[in-house]
Amino acid sequence: MLFKASRLSGGSAALPGASLPRVELQEEDGFITYRLSGDWTTRTAGVIDRHMRDLLKKEAKRVHIDLGDVRQLDTAGAWLVARLVFEQRRRGAEVELTGESEAARILLDAVAPTAEQPDIPRKTHSDGWISRALAAVGRSVYDIRDDLLYGFHILGATISGAQMKLGRRNSVNPAAIASQIDRMGVGAVPIIVLMSAIVGAIIAQQGAFQLRYFGAEIFVVDLVGILILRELGVLMTAIMIAGRSGSAITAEIGSMKMREEVDALTVIGLNPVGVLVFPRLVALVVALPCLTIVANGAALGGAMLIAWWYSGIPPSAFIDRLRGAIDLTSIFAGLIKAPFMAMIIGIIASVEGMKVGGSAESLGRRVTASVVKAIFIVIVVDGLFAIFYAAIDF
Repeated sequence: MLFKASRLSGGSAALPGASLPRVELQEEDGFITYRLSGDWTTRTAGVIDRHMRDLLKKEAKRVHIDLGDVRQLDTAGAWLVARLVFEQRRRGAEVELTGESEAARILLDAVAPTAEQPDIPRKTHSDGWISRALAAVGRSVYDIRDDLLYGFHILGATISGAQMKLGRRNSVNPAAIASQIDRMGVGAVPIIVLMSAIVGAIIAQQGAFQLRYFGAEIFVVDLVGILILRELGVLMTAIMIAGRSGSAITAEIGSMKMREEVDALTVIGLNPVGVLVFPRLVALVVALPCLTIVANGAALGGAMLIAWWYSGIPPSAFIDRLRGAIDLTSIFAGLIKAPFMAMIIGIIASVEGMKVGGSAESLGRRVTASVVKAIFIVIVVDGLFAIFYAAIDF
């Protein structure tokens, strides 16, 4: 039984200068002999591959593969032979190779592990969406694990090795930290004041509108004071900073990563974490509590004006009532959260920036992921703090 690849390719003219591979098959009482001849190379292996797949299905107790007439053998041809050997051995046959040269023997041994890899199963219509859903969940879990490990790495490197140059004593650069505080803190004051004043005014108006039915409009001061100082002041500030400064940090570090400036810092002996992350992280930890205080004052001011205009509560009465409704625990309950939220925003933004690839599309995806992840984690942390405060009666 003789298979000629020339019948498949339309003759030897299809591959000029090459002797097409052939397989001569002899079967007798459970003993099969394959005699291979011609050139088994990348140029010619494709035309014989289908016949080789048919030969994989044959079963025998003993198999003899003669490579004595093979003129040339490269990786592609050796893989076809190794696949035939592996499949016959998997079926329980005793396989013997003869006639191969020393170079062919070395090549067959090298490609044998790849020939033993199982074929990838084809997706079916019934389990396609299930497999894709499970694969997406698995990738998400691994991505979360990688982000956590990278975040802890950045946090540890920032705390323990925040030097601007490896081995340098004067590690902290006050000018860089002051510059970042000015950009992230002072530059954010107008939008924080405007947003907080509007939110405080809305809460006061809606609270007064509902409490009016019970003749208890004065309690709108208690509502606004506790809600702003304990929850909304720091939460809205952190969300704004995540969208404003967190995205900027990711874009800046990501742009440096795209231009290989981060690698350049490492080459010249500087610590990228100390140069890029440490000043921004310190600036966020300093700026966010200060912005929270500003936001609290702006929100209470907006609520005071609305209470005066909508409910007839004068500012003096508002302040007196506020003084009795809140205490230091209400003030510190919000301020304690601010440094933790600042660390979360800075670490997430830095991690996403370091993950930027070499394209503008990658930069856009990472900036979006930075903002979304930071806002989500900030809200979760705020809820955890609320549960913790309730548990300790704070």
